[in-house]
Amino acid sequence: MKIRFGGRIIEPSIRRLSDMLDVIYDREWLASVRNPEEVELYYMYRDLALSRDDREVMVRERLRYDITIIPPMNLGREFVKTKGHCHPPVPGNSFSYPELYEVLEGNAHYLLQKEDDVILVNAEKGDKVVIPPGYCHITINPSSRELRMANLVSSEFESDYGPIIEKKGGAYLELIDGSFVENKNYDNLPGIRELAPPDLDIFGLGESRDIYALLQEAPERFRFLNAPQNYR
Repeated sequence: MKIRFGGRIIEPSIRRLSDMLDVIYDREWLASVRNPEEVELYYMYRDLALSRDDREVMVRERLRYDITIIPPMNLGREFVKTKGHCHPPVPGNSFSYPELYEVLEGNAHYLLQKEDDVILVNAEKGDKVVIPPGYCHITINPSSRELRMANLVSSEFESDYGPIIEKKGGAYLELIDGSFVENKNYDNLPGIRELAPPDLDIFGLGESRDIYALLQEAPERFRFLNAPQNYR
């Protein structure tokens, strides 16, 4: 699935079922899929820029803008989801890198987790969600609509998939009947806290402003993505 961005046709990186074998809940369904390497789950368009000037701003600010498209699909008894990952600490302090998401189309469930806290944020078109330092996260498409979302994140690190793979998925798994089941590979799980998308006016990110337009206008607003310790 190609998209047009900045006058160019962009080829995606494709996440296939074969990349997700360790984190699928419905093992019976998984065993019935003959060629998981041929099953495309979602599409990632990384490090996008509309113009050369925008690219220079992103390089200077050490930021990366991506788009991800997750078509509606069931993974057996579970809704389609991303593989899930964590972020490393910013060099020199204990805060891990945060991330900013924006729903462009559709509905997203963002599952944020750390050892003593699990949060579910239900986000619709125009909503923006910050993944705070310290939280691993997974995105779920819980609807019959295509989910398109953008993210803005520091370009200074690589995501860590290891903790999610080790536990065979997220702390909770969202089934197609709308229920959540505990992942038995976790010990002493807290309950899920359901939160609405936060008010991000502190960053000038009202619902009417998309993050790319603000990045063009005031890139300094996003310096918390590289220096969260300065924005406690």
